[in-house]
Amino acid sequence: MLELSGWGDILRGIVMLYWLAGASLFYFSVKKSSTRIGKVLSGTIVFFIFGLFPLKWQIEHALAARDHKARLERAEAIFNERCKTAGERIYRTVEGVDGIMLMKLRQGYSAYDQGATDPYGSVGEYGHGEDYILSFFLGRNDGGWLDDSSRKNGYSYVDVKDAFDGLRYRYRAYWWRDPKWHEKTASILRIRRAPTSDPEPRYGVDYEDLTTPDERALWVAGGVLKVVDMRTNEILAERIGFMMDRGQGANIATRQPWSHAKEYACPRPAPSRDLVEKVLKIKEK
Repeated sequence: MLELSGWGDILRGIVMLYWLAGASLFYFSVKKSSTRIGKVLSGTIVFFIFGLFPLKWQIEHALAARDHKARLERAEAIFNERCKTAGERIYRTVEGVDGIMLMKLRQGYSAYDQGATDPYGSVGEYGHGEDYILSFFLGRNDGGWLDDSSRKNGYSYVDVKDAFDGLRYRYRAYWWRDPKWHEKTASILRIRRAPTSDPEPRYGVDYEDLTTPDERALWVAGGVLKVVDMRTNEILAERIGFMMDRGQGANIATRQPWSHAKEYACPRPAPSRDLVEKVLKIKEK
């Protein structure tokens, strides 16, 4: 539960004033009543206003705190058990890979959506949709970070099957500069696609959500990323991971549950490209 550090004395003062006002009103309402029934009725009304409502709030607050603690304990038990299977495993690597197939695209998701598809995998990505595709073309700068300033591309092409028309499209990257600006303005890396009938890439990248509805109800999420030899169905590598929101979905002050959950994860969520590049070594240009 949230603690209001530094506000304890102020809150205690407010509570004392509240009860003092209630006691005063109770005293004067009873004293001013001329009949016994009036005294009882006045006292009862004041009790309900100043006594029952705060008592009800205290009971509800205590029950909510107990429920949160119980849910968090169950979630932690599940998370700790799941983490026993987590980790990155590389079974075989391949040299000189030109292009890959993305068997599923990362789609946009909401950090507030308890039922989002594979939030564990999504929260670690550089982007979703075409940004997800673009991440496989980016080069690495001197610090090892993916960016488009190094002008050292990643893979030469990426194939994706369109979910709407069922066609396979081949994406390629190109450098683009806004013609309205000075020619010395830095170019940015973009991608374009075209239908292709060329042979499919041999190696594919796929992901799956691993959590059950009961686990997701406790804000536990997990997923597996796989690098696959599509010709033999051999799994070349996989990364299994889980995360848990200790706030159990609390979104007060725009808090984002899944964004906070990545700080309590095994292992920490990372872009798909990081694992794929370790397994499918990019062909030197």
